[in-house]
Amino acid sequence: AERSSEIANTAAAVSAKEGLLDECESIWKQIEECQSKLMLLGTETLLQSDAKLSLLMLQWKALRLDYHQWKARNPELISTNPDVLLELGKEELQTVKNDLEMVLSTVRLRNKQLEEDLKREQQWYEEQKQMLDTLSNTEEETKTQAEQLSTKSLKIKGFDELKNKMLKLKTYKKELLSALGQFLDEHFPLPEKGENTIKKKSSAEPAVELITLQEILEILINKLMTTPHEPYITINESFWPPYIELLLRYGIALRHPEDPKRMRLEAFHK
Repeated sequence: AERSSEIANTAAAVSAKEGLLDECESIWKQIEECQSKLMLLGTETLLQSDAKLSLLMLQWKALRLDYHQWKARNPELISTNPDVLLELGKEELQTVKNDLEMVLSTVRLRNKQLEEDLKREQQWYEEQKQMLDTLSNTEEETKTQAEQLSTKSLKIKGFDELKNKMLKLKTYKKELLSALGQFLDEHFPLPEKGENTIKKKSSAEPAVELITLQEILEILINKLMTTPHEPYITINESFWPPYIELLLRYGIALRHPEDPKRMRLEAFHK
């Protein structure tokens, strides 16, 4: 039964195609007849004096008439045979299906290319981001190193300046001490040899040697600089009393308020 149905469908399709071909041939014959009439009309008009203008006018009239006919004409079915319409519908649907499959394939291929492009762009973005992070870290490290070098150079420069100042101060100190020594040697010489001894407690004890005024001043200065919180020194027998009196009288040194055997240098630097 199924085989018979398939044969019947095939026969109907063949019959429908043959009927459609017959209708097409009939329409084509009508078109050829119309074309022949138009050619005859064109030939007749060319016999007039102004052939070119007449031909153009004829063509314009024909086109205008054709325009009005097509405008007033309603769509007509190619055929009223349902089998023909079914076959034409199947062919149209198949054509549309093929077109849609081609469009789908193109869209899928395009999407695949877009995905590959997106992956490449994302990879490129990650590489650029890593490069940017590396450059930022390098910039920070370079900036830190530059700041450290700048700070180090400033410290070295300040240290060198301080060192130069210390050398200048030491040189100035030596010059001052040298000038002070020359002044003291000239105006405050060592005591006479007979005065350079003190009374002995016994004949076996040696004489105490007196120190110069410069040495006394150096002892006072060193004591004040090394231990400013305790600047007093003890006056012993090596200090010649006239020198002590001289320093106290002119305000160069001060006695301890509670111990007269101790004295300190006046704080001229304050």
